[in-house]
Amino acid sequence: MNKIYNPKQEDWAEILKRPTQTIDDIEATVSEVFKEVRQKGDEAIKKYTSLFDGVALDTNIVSEVEFKEASKSISEDLKAAIALAKENITNFHAAQKTDKVKIETTNGVLCWQEKRPIEKVGLYIPGGTAPLFSTILMLAVPAQIAGCKEVVLCTPPNKEGKVNPAILYTAKLCGVNKVIKVGGIQAIAGMTFGTETMSKVYKIFGPGNQFVTVAKQLATRYNVAIDMPAGPSELLVVADETANARYVASDLLSQAEHGTDSQVILVSTSKDLIDAVSEEIETQIKELPRVEIANKAIENSRFILVENDKEALKLINEYGPEHFIVVTSNEDFYVNGVTNAGSVFIGDYTPESAGDYASGTNHTLPTNGYAKQYSGVNLDSFMKSMTFQKITKEGIKNIGSAIELMAEAEGLQAHKNAVTLRLKDLQ
Repeated sequence: MNKIYNPKQEDWAEILKRPTQTIDDIEATVSEVFKEVRQKGDEAIKKYTSLFDGVALDTNIVSEVEFKEASKSISEDLKAAIALAKENITNFHAAQKTDKVKIETTNGVLCWQEKRPIEKVGLYIPGGTAPLFSTILMLAVPAQIAGCKEVVLCTPPNKEGKVNPAILYTAKLCGVNKVIKVGGIQAIAGMTFGTETMSKVYKIFGPGNQFVTVAKQLATRYNVAIDMPAGPSELLVVADETANARYVASDLLSQAEHGTDSQVILVSTSKDLIDAVSEEIETQIKELPRVEIANKAIENSRFILVENDKEALKLINEYGPEHFIVVTSNEDFYVNGVTNAGSVFIGDYTPESAGDYASGTNHTLPTNGYAKQYSGVNLDSFMKSMTFQKITKEGIKNIGSAIELMAEAEGLQAHKNAVTLRLKDLQ
């Protein structure tokens, strides 16, 4: 771990740099896969599944038999835990529904806005070192609430050609009946172009490694929207001398175990707290099954001592963390002052793990500083806002001359004529 004391602001950009490759490093590979999937469809999907996942599949569609076997292999305790999480996630996202907005802007000019679901969405669920079945809850539940007509779920198979049973059980529980055994770049390409077995979708959701992130960004060149450029996981904790060092260390490690390219940052006004957390990490990390992954991620960590809360908040907003934990005596200062963060966790008893699984908020969040301009996934992510208007004879008389003058000033005579013709008929 890297301890940095009272860094100058001009050094922040270097200190806060993410441990990720640039797009240029991997875009060539992604483009090559996209080109082949576009031309050859399932043939290319099969080739890259064999190359990247080490398995040759006769079919990449999960069968009903596999769904049933998955359900039998899941413990009742885990099923109950998934059900609890699903209920909380459903409650939180259902509460995000909004009514139609309708207003008469001027006498005779009626305008309104309605939200309609995106018809076809694709969900990408990582299945490598950690099969993220919890992400299905985060994506399929709001898709179902929004009313999306078609939901396609892609997740990579293991070397036996199977999908983690918890992924299949959760997918079925959330009403997703089409699960495709395909991961990585080829999964995003398949949902972008469509193949013999995969539907072309209008928007792609879900986290992934850097290759998946770049693939999603490339998909936007082909009229496919994405939730956000979500890459490797990251966490920033701000803590002072009142914080519990054991808890802080456990939170930092909870993100470090995601992957070797994950990043965790501790910002504090207390050197004693930083030292205590460092000692706790050394103790706790030894007990983790994923100790090698966590160790590599900790190498990318930063423990930053700052002079005061004002300086800390300024640095945090500059970083724009995916996950932001506040454990300070004056938590309101940070909660009210943070402007760039994906999701905020407040107090000793609000671990980031709660948001990952069962509190109800969504864990699909912007990384790599994109919290400065992107929101995390929410109900509106699966919907489009459409505007409508209806103008009466009185209404066109009230705004007609303004339209004519503005159109003429822009040199758009046909725009003006469309109003002038109507006004003359009404004289």
